[in-house]
Amino acid sequence: MTVAASARVEEWVPVLPYNPSGLFPTGRPPRPSYREPNPVGGVGVTVGAVCTLAWLVLFGLLGGSLVGYVWWTLFAGALAWLVAVGLVRHGDRGVAAGIAIVTAGGWSIAAAAVATRWLSSGDWPLW
Repeated sequence: MTVAASARVEEWVPVLPYNPSGLFPTGRPPRPSYREPNPVGGVGVTVGAVCTLAWLVLFGLLGGSLVGYVWWTLFAGALAWLVAVGLVRHGDRGVAAGIAIVTAGGWSIAAAAVATRWLSSGDWPLW
């Protein structure tokens, strides 16, 4: 082995990744921390869910038949989603998540009712 080859071997030092524990100061600038301006919380999701459930029930009661129930539920859900979009952009995203979850559930119930009537009668019930 030559002297140059042995010098290269001695100069090689493994580079460990930078992963400070935070216990000891490292002298490096701290990493930036990004905070959510409107964090999603369980209370907001619950409030949005309960209000949307009441909203969909009140609109669903306006329909006197399955056809009326489905159309009123679709209309009320569309309005609720518009409110949720506004809340995502300018308000509380937890409430918007509750609105979206319950609206999807309400639309699923309406779709299941239409499918059940369609399968039992063989005629599409919405027209």
